[in-house]
Amino acid sequence: MSNGDIFVGEVIGTAILILFGAGVCAAVTLRHSKARAAGWVVIAFGWGFGVLAGAYTAAPLSGGQLNPAVTIGIAIETGEWGKVWVYLLGQFVGAILGAVLTYLVYLAQFQANAPDEDTAEEPTPTLGIFSTIPEIRNPVANLITEIIATIALVLPILAFGLTKGLGESGTTVLIVSLLVVGIGLSLGGPTGYAINPARDLGPRIVHTFLPIPNKGTSDWGYAWIPVVGPLVGGALAGLIYNVAF
Repeated sequence: MSNGDIFVGEVIGTAILILFGAGVCAAVTLRHSKARAAGWVVIAFGWGFGVLAGAYTAAPLSGGQLNPAVTIGIAIETGEWGKVWVYLLGQFVGAILGAVLTYLVYLAQFQANAPDEDTAEEPTPTLGIFSTIPEIRNPVANLITEIIATIALVLPILAFGLTKGLGESGTTVLIVSLLVVGIGLSLGGPTGYAINPARDLGPRIVHTFLPIPNKGTSDWGYAWIPVVGPLVGGALAGLIYNVAF
């Protein structure tokens, strides 16, 4: 794969991933959305379908990694680092693009993010649409959660490569999508399961600059955890794979 193909594939695939993922968060969170308050299960499946659509779209160009933690895990497993920077650049650019597209889809809802005069309801905090927020702010616990959840993502992805039939049938991406749903349902409660540095950092940057009325904080004090945790988790998954398989 050429550097150009990898970059374009990762930009497009990651943008689709974030469009679906941030999109379902917006649908469930924002007032005047038909899906408001649909719940955590809907969010988990929305992100899973985002992986499905993004990875299948990017696969012919870049293999559809869409996640720096996955890229690092694969590089440690294979020892091939030459194109890692191209993957990471495409993933972060794609995440930013996907967040902007989500904003445009829900533009009217974002613009209506103001106190409700009829019910005295406060404006909707918007950061959770774009990036993760822990339920209990404990840096050590939050970091551990992200590390473990990312290992639970990357190690199975590496192991799937040992099953020849999955690759030949083209169902690997489908299985990974269901894996992401499972992680969301089982491990997403404490931190919102970033498990992907680009997925959290790119949209957080976009949230900082978007002209959303009453949007609230972008919480940069927490932002290092959903970046460092998944990177550590991805690296550990690659090391575990090399030792155990």
